[in-house]
Amino acid sequence: MSAALDLYAKLTETSDDKERARLIADAFEALEARFPHLNDLATQGHVRESELRLQKEIKEVEARLQKEIKEVEARLQKEIKEVEARLQKEIKAVELKISQVEVRISEVEVNLHKAMAAQTRWLLGGLAVLGAVFKLADLLIVP
Repeated sequence: MSAALDLYAKLTETSDDKERARLIADAFEALEARFPHLNDLATQGHVRESELRLQKEIKEVEARLQKEIKEVEARLQKEIKEVEARLQKEIKAVELKISQVEVRISEVEVNLHKAMAAQTRWLLGGLAVLGAVFKLADLLIVP
């Protein structure tokens, strides 16, 4: 027979209220002995309350993480702009140096062309003198 039916039978058999109270107390004691952690069991309300509390905590953590992500993004954007500005400055400096080198190359080319022109004039002048010397020698040698 089940414990509940046994308790019911004992309660209906006795007419004394004190005896009935003792039987009920004994039944509760047996129940607590059989299920010692009965008071520790979570009810559906406890579970729902914990669920709501956890959902709230999750939202708070998500909000905090979103804020931290935005702060990191802002810091990275600032750093990127600083790096871009520094690189632009360095690029301008390199472009200026390239322009200076190009000007120097142009000056060297002009000087080279002048030197080549002067050398060509000397060579032509030398050839002209040589031609005149040969002509003169030809005139002097011919009887």
